Amino acid sequence: MSRHKVMSEDLKYEIARELGVLEKVSREGWGSVSSRDCGNMVTKAIEIANRNSAGQPG
Repeated sequence: MSRHKVMSEDLKYEIARELGVLEKVSREGWGSVSSRDCGNMVTKAIEIANRNSAGQPG
């Protein structure tokens, strides 16, 4: 099964910083992030994508 990269590494780290989980990621890795925080990261990424595409013809 192939995995598609949906979010850039830079965006993941930026969102983790905004949500206050970057220190935990730095110390313990992505596997230590709770399901709730992962869900919040996805929600934030969708919001960013929607903002970025709002002005583009589609």
